[in-house]
Amino acid sequence: MNRSAILLVGGMGTRLQPLTHKIPKPMLQVAGVPFTEHQIVKAREAGITEIVLATSFKAELFEPYFGDGSKFGIKMRYAVETQALGTGGAIRNAADKLTGSGPVAIFNGDVLSGHDLAGQFEAHKANSADVTLYLTEVADARAFGAVELTKDGRVTAFNEKMERPKTNIINAGCYIFNRAIIEEIPHGQVVSVERETFPKLLARHARVFGFIDRSYWLDIGTPQALLKASQDLISGTVYSQATPKCSGEFLALDGAKISATAQVGEMSVIGRRAMIGDGAEVQGSIIGDSAQVGSRAKLKNCFVAEGFQVPEAVIAEGNFFGF
Repeated sequence: MNRSAILLVGGMGTRLQPLTHKIPKPMLQVAGVPFTEHQIVKAREAGITEIVLATSFKAELFEPYFGDGSKFGIKMRYAVETQALGTGGAIRNAADKLTGSGPVAIFNGDVLSGHDLAGQFEAHKANSADVTLYLTEVADARAFGAVELTKDGRVTAFNEKMERPKTNIINAGCYIFNRAIIEEIPHGQVVSVERETFPKLLARHARVFGFIDRSYWLDIGTPQALLKASQDLISGTVYSQATPKCSGEFLALDGAKISATAQVGEMSVIGRRAMIGDGAEVQGSIIGDSAQVGSRAKLKNCFVAEGFQVPEAVIAEGNFFGF
């Protein structure tokens, strides 16, 4: 049976401002490529043959980059929301563009995970599930949707953010839906799967299962988390086939020029055709394409926008240049 996916990439990324003033969160570069590219490659590796991107904010930026998906070995289409429909409404809207009838993986557009997506599909099939939620364990579940399960993995309660969660097992942002369940979601209406669809399914004892995977998981919703995601991909802490090949301490993309007297490290990304000047130090930072870092500048955990010129001898930590 064919496997399909919907990527929810319509969010504005307000927590990531100023990075998202001109670029939607899923198109921000993480380890040298747009974040969505990591998710597309993960989907392909799990046997998914078609993907629909559910876009909204700056929707026009996605298709010129990803095209029909042929360069990624996967069929891609685009569903544009003219008004925000919530997670459920976005899924229902995007499902119209799917051609397959098999199970559909739904990806939140802001989660980097090392979880076993193929294993989640297998568990979904083995349990004859209607929906299978990827779940992970965190130290403090208050900021997340905490999920309660029976011993055999069936979901009994789905609690959105609460002060005293009964469990540290949380919704990790990747679901597998049977097509029939998606088709029950009202068309063209604002619907939240977390607050409406899941509770309704549980109320009628639908077969909703959890797939617990405790491997790498990160919500990339803040600039600090975005930096960490990039650094972890470069270091190999989490693996993605979309990460360009790099040697050791940093990633230098095509045409980057780094002075022999500069120091670059801590899993920095030096963008395409970017230049790092004499005696400059760049640590744990993301330098945009065609940007320039002046001589003797010292940057730590900084973002430099595409084409921006950082003046000589600037010393900065955790700063944004050119956004």
